[in-house]
Amino acid sequence: MSRSPSSRRPGAQWRPGKALEPLARVLPQETAIGLSFDGRPHTVLMATPEQVEELALGFVVTEAIARAEDVLEIVAKEEEQGILVDVRLAPGALIKKARPRNLEGRSSCGLCGVQRLADAVRPLPVLGQGASIRHEAIPRALAALEEQQALGRLTRATHAAAFFDIEGSLLLVREDVGRHNALDKLAGAMARGGVDAAAGFVVVTSRCSFEMVEKAARMGCPILVAVSAPTELAIAKAEEANLTLVALARADGHAVFAGGERLVESELEPA
Repeated sequence: MSRSPSSRRPGAQWRPGKALEPLARVLPQETAIGLSFDGRPHTVLMATPEQVEELALGFVVTEAIARAEDVLEIVAKEEEQGILVDVRLAPGALIKKARPRNLEGRSSCGLCGVQRLADAVRPLPVLGQGASIRHEAIPRALAALEEQQALGRLTRATHAAAFFDIEGSLLLVREDVGRHNALDKLAGAMARGGVDAAAGFVVVTSRCSFEMVEKAARMGCPILVAVSAPTELAIAKAEEANLTLVALARADGHAVFAGGERLVESELEPA
């Protein structure tokens, strides 16, 4: 396939007491891979767009759909929405019916129930201005979140998603083994409690794939902060939704990849 597995994107690096500095970072590509068996759509996987034939073959084996030697051919075709990969099996080779993905959701994937490329990367609503915050609110929020991850401290095996006001004060936090699940739990808690998502910002302790951006945008939250790096598609979708995307968030700084106008500069400390 001709798609590159990575790309370089500009951003801005913030550190306490310093002016914003230009940042250029190589980010992984995230592409919708539509997987079908003998022409019948089965699922969409979000993956880097290389070795997709190996991805499809490995899926066949690890999902116990058929034996590797029963795969006659794997054909990959680029489409506007992603890459279609069709696995053609020998007649009668199917060991068992592939698990219906519209009935299953896994902790690591937000697209397990999607079967067609057109449904994988949908247009997002365009957010209004919403909240603006100072850069210093982000490390303040990270410190508060660290103290409130009870399950994470106990197990070291969960993700957290939390909502903060513009000062970086923690309002709600939810944990789960799956990063998507944690954010969905937070969205549900906010909806149930009538919390205005436009009045603050969300922090997630995971990497920032495009689904996390999509969920934040559909919540109506204008600012998403992630502890790990974003993908190229996450940045593109944030720009599409007019969402502020901050990633690589640490106590000593963070990187801004989209929507930096919502982040307010404080006066610099004297040299």
